[in-house]
Amino acid sequence: MGKPDADGPGLPDLPPEWGRVVVPDDASALATEAEQIRHELRRTPRRAVAARTPYALPLLVLIVAVLTTLAGLAAVTWPRTDRSTPQPTPAPHAPPAGLAGRPLPALDLVDAGQSPVPLRALVPAMIILVDGCPCPQEVATAAALAPAGVTVVTVADARPVRATPSAGATVRPLADPAGGLRAFLHLPARPGAATALLVDRSGVLVRVVPEIRSAEDYRADLTRLAA
Repeated sequence: MGKPDADGPGLPDLPPEWGRVVVPDDASALATEAEQIRHELRRTPRRAVAARTPYALPLLVLIVAVLTTLAGLAAVTWPRTDRSTPQPTPAPHAPPAGLAGRPLPALDLVDAGQSPVPLRALVPAMIILVDGCPCPQEVATAAALAPAGVTVVTVADARPVRATPSAGATVRPLADPAGGLRAFLHLPARPGAATALLVDRSGVLVRVVPEIRSAEDYRADLTRLAA
């Protein structure tokens, strides 16, 4: 039926532990052995997968947890240049305590012709500092509310700013090039805001309004200046 391959001419030497190998003349004689080998080969991958399955899910969970942790750390530590810190809204300057009740300083301001004008000669008065803002609307409102005998004075920093008061009201425009009034108040000029001083007929400060926001900031005190 066959002959031993190990001793046949032209065949390579086979390991001696294989024993005697016989090659049949008819290959169909090996059909049973071939089917058994194919069956074993088909079962081997399934056994390997079954052996790995208990460890696959925990390993996947571990990988996901590590990646999530790394992503969180990167999000926290990554520099962000597009994040802008909101700027706080500036609060209005508060006048130094104790200004009310103090006498108005003896300052000489200048008019449009650069002639000196003693500030105390204009009391009782509402003095509006317009070096930060001409604020014509606020000036016109104050002039309209001022009772008879009360002077509304605007004070600019370099040249007097002329306002257009309502009918029957007058505004005295002056300038304070030396900045003496601001130095007395210790209140810096702020863009878009006007400061008001209310001075009675004896030359004493009744009220300081750091920033005029509405007529209600000074209405009651302005009315009492005429008393």
